[in-house]
Amino acid sequence: MKPAGRCSPRETGNAWKRSGGRPGPLRSLQRRGPPQARCSFVRCEKERPAKTSGAQGKMTPQGGNGGSWGILQDPLLYAMLGFLERPVVVTADINLNVVALTAVGLLSRLWQLAYPRAVVFDEVYYGQYISFYMKRIFFLDGSGPPFGHMLLALGGYLGGFDGNFLWNRIGAEYSSNVPVWSLRLLPALTGALLVPMAYQILLELGFSHCAATGAALLILIENALITQARLMLLESVLIFFNLLAVLSYLKFANSQKQRPFSLRWWFWLTLTGMACSCAVGVKYVGVFTYLLVLAVAGVHAWHLIGDRTLSHVRVLCHLLARAAALLVVPALMYLSFFYVHLTLLCRSGPHDQIMSSAFQASLEGGLARITQGQPLEVAYGSQVTLKNVFGKPVPCWLHSHQSTYPMIYENGRGSSHQQQVTCYPFKDVNNWWIVKDPGRHPLVVSSPPRPVRHGDVVQLVHGMTTRFLNTHDVAAPLSPHSQEVSCYVDYNISMPSQNLWRLDIVNRESDTEVWKTILSEVRLVHVNTSAVLKLSGAHLPDWGFRQLEVVGEKLSRGYHESMVWNVEEHRYGKSQEQKERELELHSPAQMDVSRNLSFMARFLELQWRMLTVKSDDSEHKYSSSPLDWVTLDTSIAYWLHPRTSAQIHLLGNVVIWASAGLATAVYALLFFWYLLRRRRCIRDLPEDCWLRWVLAGALCAGGWAVNYLPFFLMEKTLFLYHYLPALTFQILLLPVVLQHVADHLCRSPLLRSVFGSLVVAWYSCACHVFNTLRPLTYGDKSLSPGELRALRWKDSWDILIRKY
Repeated sequence: MKPAGRCSPRETGNAWKRSGGRPGPLRSLQRRGPPQARCSFVRCEKERPAKTSGAQGKMTPQGGNGGSWGILQDPLLYAMLGFLERPVVVTADINLNVVALTAVGLLSRLWQLAYPRAVVFDEVYYGQYISFYMKRIFFLDGSGPPFGHMLLALGGYLGGFDGNFLWNRIGAEYSSNVPVWSLRLLPALTGALLVPMAYQILLELGFSHCAATGAALLILIENALITQARLMLLESVLIFFNLLAVLSYLKFANSQKQRPFSLRWWFWLTLTGMACSCAVGVKYVGVFTYLLVLAVAGVHAWHLIGDRTLSHVRVLCHLLARAAALLVVPALMYLSFFYVHLTLLCRSGPHDQIMSSAFQASLEGGLARITQGQPLEVAYGSQVTLKNVFGKPVPCWLHSHQSTYPMIYENGRGSSHQQQVTCYPFKDVNNWWIVKDPGRHPLVVSSPPRPVRHGDVVQLVHGMTTRFLNTHDVAAPLSPHSQEVSCYVDYNISMPSQNLWRLDIVNRESDTEVWKTILSEVRLVHVNTSAVLKLSGAHLPDWGFRQLEVVGEKLSRGYHESMVWNVEEHRYGKSQEQKERELELHSPAQMDVSRNLSFMARFLELQWRMLTVKSDDSEHKYSSSPLDWVTLDTSIAYWLHPRTSAQIHLLGNVVIWASAGLATAVYALLFFWYLLRRRRCIRDLPEDCWLRWVLAGALCAGGWAVNYLPFFLMEKTLFLYHYLPALTFQILLLPVVLQHVADHLCRSPLLRSVFGSLVVAWYSCACHVFNTLRPLTYGDKSLSPGELRALRWKDSWDILIRKY
């Protein structure tokens, strides 16, 4: 017997079979709910035969008007009833391997992070920039874009750092206002996350959990990576974004096989582009990994184009999505780094003089304070200082003084013995010149002012000596192929003055453009000889006070930025008498004008300066060559305790470094061997194994190559830590090669067992080396001279031993 109006479980099942078993909330409830609940929403077809109702032809239960049945057929109502009967359950897959690896990674990098509480090696370099951020003072660092510096400054900001610390000496004790732990936290976190990321990358490449765990454990116990991550340095941050870019792309590629254009697909593709941009934003060398990811993505896109199962529109959508995520998004992010950087650093600082006058005037204080109130348009009678736009070897201003060129130079050549004209790298009253109309005598600005325009002929009068800027067919002192530039002294000899100059506004928008303060970049072309006023860059001898040589360069020799000048300081002259004019040259201007540069103008100038600024190429005690890195023939003494022998060294785990180099060689040999045999149509590996082998090599071996080989072409001071990004990719390749040997070259169970035992013994040796070098990694243990000598495994390692 069964209750009237209800179905038995069997009848309910039959009803669902007849309905086609359509998925929906009701069906879900019938699977999971208790038997009574499952049947309560289903009417038995035997007892309630349906009939057609009226002209509308709707099927309704017998004896009813169809309302309740229609409501029960509403999917939304079903969902609501299901929500009321059963709780919403969210399930998550948690990989305990990832959790455990993250935990041990954090422990290894965060252990006693605030020790030592002293400036360690390049912290003296990055700390200065953090202080600038805290005080919002502009600076220029030619080593890379500002994103990495901003991340370090974020740690200081969160720790309450006010920027007040003198970063002038390695080993200096930090004062109490410096939040050491916060400043070192971000590099430590990114270094710790390398451990689980290595695990995830190998899983996404299709290798076993054992190989993935091995890669993570190798990253965990690599001494150099630990040392670099525990300090206020950027290498661990760079490596983090490099691996994040690779991991994101692999997850995207695997999503491509399952659900293209899904939310997960878009997330990993966009994250790939963002990670690449962040890597470049930390250091310029991050572009190597970015290019590697672009190359792999390009190969995959090429195969996608050849997929005939996809329509033309579908292929176009794939290509546009990749272009947007891997090209447009990184470019926009890169611009955003500079936007935030320039927004934060709004005050004048020590690096202002490298920038143009317009850039300097956009900063608070400094030149902005000096130039505030200056008139915009240069007029006849204006008093100006002329700065060379090129700014090399140092920023300097057109200058003259009472001294004259010597009659005879050291090489025996004669000179005009006229008043010297140089380029002087400091602010000085002798940098002022007066723009004079050749047809009029007054040296004051008329009312209303008569502006100077492109193509006008002018004379430049030195403000303090009232002599005219002049050049003639006499060889310059250090550049004999160019003309000497001087201020004309009338010696009553047959050498007339030639002091007319034609104004050429280089960045003009029209041929009638007015000469503007700061904004206009001009060339001064000598009317008589067509020579252009140019900074040669050579330092004059002692008779020229080591100032920079200025010459007249023939136009036929081409254009160069050293020929371009701009008005930096400017006032309208009002005094005709020389004594009054000298006093006027020392007084501030009164008129106001706004010259705010756009963001793109400032970005382009800053980017150009960063790429072209000359870095310090002098040899360093701990500098090394790329050949020293692979064999670990060098080390860097980062810090020495002021009273004990405790010290921190950048030293790698020799077992891991040697094994990683060997694995790279083995991979290359095996790859070319398989490639030759495949050319002979001999397939040693199944197609899926071969593709996995190639992709792993492209990313891991390729990552090592692109992050290592370019250093052979760089003319800069190099250190061991420059090798760490390449080393990380090489370490990822090591478990790949080991698993390949075990799976494909050890053909018998005995060989596999022997090989497995050797791998365990090898990893035990790596752990022993890590533990042995641990005192030099963390610097928390004072060793005796004998113990320190025992750690000097190579003569090139500079282990510091105190002499008591």
